[in-house]
Amino acid sequence: MPVVALKPGYTGPVADTEDKFHGKRLLYIGWDDHLLFCSPVCLPLPPDMPFGALVGQVLPGIYGSHPDFARIDWSSVSWLDSGQPFKPDPAKTLAENGLVHKSVIRFRTPGLRGLAGSSS
Repeated sequence: MPVVALKPGYTGPVADTEDKFHGKRLLYIGWDDHLLFCSPVCLPLPPDMPFGALVGQVLPGIYGSHPDFARIDWSSVSWLDSGQPFKPDPAKTLAENGLVHKSVIRFRTPGLRGLAGSSS
């Protein structure tokens, strides 16, 4: 995410470049229509992690407390990568799926719109 400095000519070290995360990449992940989680989560993940492991092992720990999570039909989920439609291959790594440091991915779960359809 680019930042615009208010002071003209400002320069300084960038503190969140990929090399500062010990081989991991920051991924922002959000679940659309589920505002019980008010913003995307930011996770440091290894680029060689299979996308299927993200879905099967990481996301349950993040979103599993929501009653809709157990009802997700993962075959019908639609994904966005930085606002663009994205069809991840679960067998490929995050890097092979084109996810880079600070990628923003969101997922939509058809038929599930939060607690009693409230988007929460």
